[in-house]
Parts: sequence; C-alpha cells; structure tokens
Amino acid sequence: MTDSDGEDIADLPPSAKLVYKVLEYDGPLTQKGIVEESMLSARTVRYALERLDEVGVIEEDVYFADARQNLYEIIDQSAEADAAVSD
Repeated sequence: MTDSDGEDIADLPPSAKLVYKVLEYDGPLTQKGIVEESMLSARTVRYALERLDEVGVIEEDVYFADARQNLYEIIDQSAEADAAVSD
C-alpha cells in the first residue's frame, strides 16, 4: 500500500480514506456509486480516486453496463504479495 514516493493510505486526506473504505466494504463501484455511498461531492470523489490511484491501491476498469463510466476497485495486495513470493 505504498508507492515509490513513500506515501501510503495513512498520508492521504480523509476523503480518500473514506472512498477507500467504501470500496473495501461495497466492492467495485462506479464514481456515481461511490458518490451515493459516501455522500461526498462528485468533485471530492474524483480527487480522492486520483490520490488513491497515485498511491497504487485501486484499479480502474471499464464498466460494461455503461462504457462511459469506469469501475473502481481495491487492488488485492495479498494476492500480489503471494504472486511475488511464488516467482
């Protein structure tokens, strides 16, 4: 949960931490879904997603139900660690 600059989730603003928790509890969501669940403004959610992406803890996929939107989810850190150990 750390990127090359040494920043991790603990260093992020409260809005980014809230968005992380929403994704952790509710699974993959679109930006609109995150806005509804977190009750944050769309602009705040966009900024939080940018910050979480910079730290490298979320990934962005195409939302096939509506290709104009993206689906955001937390990257499974334990699966990546297991893959690195097995290599």
